[in-house]
Amino acid sequence: MFCSRLRSTLCPPWLSLFLLCTASLLSTEFNWTQAVQVTSTGPQTIQKAEGESVTLDCSYTLSPLDTGELDIEWSVVSPDTTQKDQMLMSYSSGTKYVHGNHALVNGISFAAPDPSLGDASLSIALLTPAHSATYQCKVKKSPGVDMRKVSLVVMAKPSVPKCWVEGGELVGEALSLHCKSAKGSTPLKYMWRRESAGPIPAVATQNVATGELKISNHSQSFAGIYLCEVNNAVGTEHCRINLKANKPPNRAAVIVGTTVGSLLLIFILLVFIGVIYWKLSNRRRYEKEFSNEIREDVPPPESRPVSRRTSRSASQHPQVTYCQVVGAEVGCLDDGRIHTPSTNSHGHTPVKYTPVEYDSKYGYAV
Repeated sequence: MFCSRLRSTLCPPWLSLFLLCTASLLSTEFNWTQAVQVTSTGPQTIQKAEGESVTLDCSYTLSPLDTGELDIEWSVVSPDTTQKDQMLMSYSSGTKYVHGNHALVNGISFAAPDPSLGDASLSIALLTPAHSATYQCKVKKSPGVDMRKVSLVVMAKPSVPKCWVEGGELVGEALSLHCKSAKGSTPLKYMWRRESAGPIPAVATQNVATGELKISNHSQSFAGIYLCEVNNAVGTEHCRINLKANKPPNRAAVIVGTTVGSLLLIFILLVFIGVIYWKLSNRRRYEKEFSNEIREDVPPPESRPVSRRTSRSASQHPQVTYCQVVGAEVGCLDDGRIHTPSTNSHGHTPVKYTPVEYDSKYGYAV
């Protein structure tokens, strides 16, 4: 090829022979150093659901030129290039080894009973999010060596979504259907479809990222059973809802009913207020009459205090009669009036009543 490009310079035959020999030697050297070959052609990135199992392929072929011991290594490639990789499992001289005690070694093993027969695949059971990493398979048999990397992504399946309607189901009004999964690895994709009465009318719009289906003007053509399906790379779930198209109520009847109800409520409030006012009025009148009766029964207090001597006399002689002497006759009354006997036509002396004067200064009659 080199001489074909240099035909214009008349490449000598000896130079062509030299170049051909050199290329043959380089090709032989290349095949000799790359005798061990990893032949797996599966996907470089694998997505699996949490709780499932996975097998990371690492099939290989050997060459008679490889004379050294067979060594197989599985390790986790560190995302930080400054850090060393974590060794998981190895096979050397017919013996399997598990390295480290971190969570990644739980449930891992070689898929084949004898990895020396050309299958060095790694099996992981009961996947968890901690198993998400980039794994490297290295097969070495001196002087040959080859390797392969596989990225494993462990995802959570979407949970059973919840479906609901917002905005009511009245004809002529706007509403929206909603669908939401509480759990699941992103990205989650939502898709609404109608199971009965044909496809969803084109005027309805839906958002595959949020799970919302908007209907701006509801009608009978939108009624039916709707199914919402949510999925990600590892699983799918769904929920259903029955969308109805109800006729709006009679507005005139609603207005009349509202008016009558308001008037009835006002009437009840007025009656309630009147009853309370009547009860309060009766209570005040009763309290006033009761206080008047108490004042009539209680004697009025004395205007001035009575001397200790008078009080003592009054206590010892509760009924005292004051008399006044007029000549030789004395006339007394229990009510404090004085009468004087006088002679009448029958020879009897008439009684003359003289009122007793009350001395307000000393507090007794004089």
